[in-house]
Amino acid sequence: MAIRIVQSKQNTRVKELRAALLHPERNGSSQFGLEGMNLLAEALRGPVELQTVFVAQGHESLLQNLHFQDSTEIVALPFDLLASVVTTETPQPVAALAKPFDWTWRDLLEYNPHSGNATLVPLILVPLIIVLSGIQDPGNLGTILRSAEAFGASGVVSLPGTVSPWNPKAMRASAGSVFRLPLVSSSEAECFETLANAKVQTLAAMAHDAQPLGEVRLARPLALVIGSEGSGLAPEISAQCDARITIPCPGPVESLNAAVAASVLLYEASRQRALASASKKQRQP
Repeated sequence: MAIRIVQSKQNTRVKELRAALLHPERNGSSQFGLEGMNLLAEALRGPVELQTVFVAQGHESLLQNLHFQDSTEIVALPFDLLASVVTTETPQPVAALAKPFDWTWRDLLEYNPHSGNATLVPLILVPLIIVLSGIQDPGNLGTILRSAEAFGASGVVSLPGTVSPWNPKAMRASAGSVFRLPLVSSSEAECFETLANAKVQTLAAMAHDAQPLGEVRLARPLALVIGSEGSGLAPEISAQCDARITIPCPGPVESLNAAVAASVLLYEASRQRALASASKKQRQP
């Protein structure tokens, strides 16, 4: 493993890392930054392209058991220099610049279920998509991505106004799901036209005045549309959805956190799909 030594803040790669971590929304579609061994190891499990890995001098042994692509550049630099670039309060000795995988609508619509856990009942081979409109809190976004992967969603669509999935806080909250789950950025018009053409039903998640979750059949091609933390879905977005769905809350709360609501909806969709799949399997000769 060849390692190049860098000593200056003015180094091009160092400047790119600083910009990617501080402003992920500017070039997140072409390059993003990550920090820490956990995220680095998770990135290696996904299809992202690691362009440059930064390691603080004296900590090179952390990389010994990792397998990088031949094209990945390894850079060693003083710990103080690396600490001045990263964004966490307690800097870690490893960071990286990476290029996201170029997911497409086809990846979301031609769904193959994850097979990492053989104990799970296979899901029905139909799309389960999350559409996010105006999610601003990176922690919420990361949690939604983690739940989406956990419950077998085929991917996530990000509409304008939603925080970048390459925000460092979002990546940490996703626990690595951001690197593996198909992610597509889309305009509202493209999103709803594409889903309609693919015969994917869109369900607007609402706090009130909607069909209760327990009465909705979710074992079908489906997109769950989730709105912002404060005001929920904008009227012009919910009006484009095929139906409205709500999570009944008998307790004295007005609404659920966006990430919690998305997780509950994903769980119920996963549960219904597993039951339908098991039933279909029993009917087969």
